[in-house]
Amino acid sequence: MDFIELTKKRYSCKKFQPDKEVEQEKLDKVLLAGQLAPTAKNSQPQHVYVLKSEKALQLVDGITPCRYGAPIVLAVTYNKTQCFTYPGEKYNSGAEDVAIVATHMMLAAAEAGLDSCWLNYFDPDKAAEALDLPTDETLVMLLDVGYGADGVRPLPNHEKTKSIEELVSYR
Repeated sequence: MDFIELTKKRYSCKKFQPDKEVEQEKLDKVLLAGQLAPTAKNSQPQHVYVLKSEKALQLVDGITPCRYGAPIVLAVTYNKTQCFTYPGEKYNSGAEDVAIVATHMMLAAAEAGLDSCWLNYFDPDKAAEALDLPTDETLVMLLDVGYGADGVRPLPNHEKTKSIEELVSYR
């Protein structure tokens, strides 16, 4: 599939088929896309937690109302001690590395015929505690993955974008 067509096809799925299992082969491709994603200085500080047991999904439901019945949630973190630190020592690449990794996984899911939804409606500190994450990791996002429910469609604003002139400047 053409990359632009893939990006147009992908949308934030708000209702999943909770009982339709995601094939391990498809999940493996999604996870491989995350592994192959570029990170600053190739530091690969990310860690992906595959949450799919009943207990893990109940924890997610206690963290956010936005699982939408997805049978898998990928919790993506970065290790604070492994990411690149910018000159000036004030910022690190952890959140951007996770964003790149998660975007690769999200697009790989779409290519595999899966639906997804990027979640950031949760308290990261409370979520990290509930998921019992290591203290040197920062949770950035959750990614719902599964098959969309019959008849599910993108939200009405899905195709609404600003003009390219509003988003791009040449200097």
